[in-house]
Amino acid sequence: METYSDAQLENLIQQVADLLLRNRQQLATAESCTGGWLAKCCTDLAGSSVWFDRGFVSYTNQAKQDLLSVSAATLERYGAVSLETATEMAEGALNHSQATISVAITGIAGPTGGTQGKPVGTVCFAFAIQDHPTISVQTLFSGDREMIRRQAVITALQGIIKNARDATHSMG
Repeated sequence: METYSDAQLENLIQQVADLLLRNRQQLATAESCTGGWLAKCCTDLAGSSVWFDRGFVSYTNQAKQDLLSVSAATLERYGAVSLETATEMAEGALNHSQATISVAITGIAGPTGGTQGKPVGTVCFAFAIQDHPTISVQTLFSGDREMIRRQAVITALQGIIKNARDATHSMG
């Protein structure tokens, strides 16, 4: 994956803002491995309070349960880094906010924590939009901790754009 410059990242955030404003949508973020980076990027944009509702940083399993209502059974069965957990995080963010669209990010940014089944760079995303099925995807990024986290933020922003557009088109 190409590395985005700060200017390209800002452009992506502006695209998200324009799309959400046009669609009268509000965003909530549920972040684990990115530690609030996505929320920070969104709120760097002046006027973001119109389209950005809130961000949840749920770094521990307990935080995922407390803040986002992720079930202990899901965490135990699939792990914190799983499509199932990402889905529950995204849906929890919608349920615990005024947002109409949410994104969840959970992954292993490294340098430690990876396993054979889930190596460092494994990141799961979920996109939840009111009255639409939640979409989740898993990606494997390469690079150091900073690069993996940055790629996760970029992928989340691109996913918000894609899924918000798709939902708008499916509504007619």
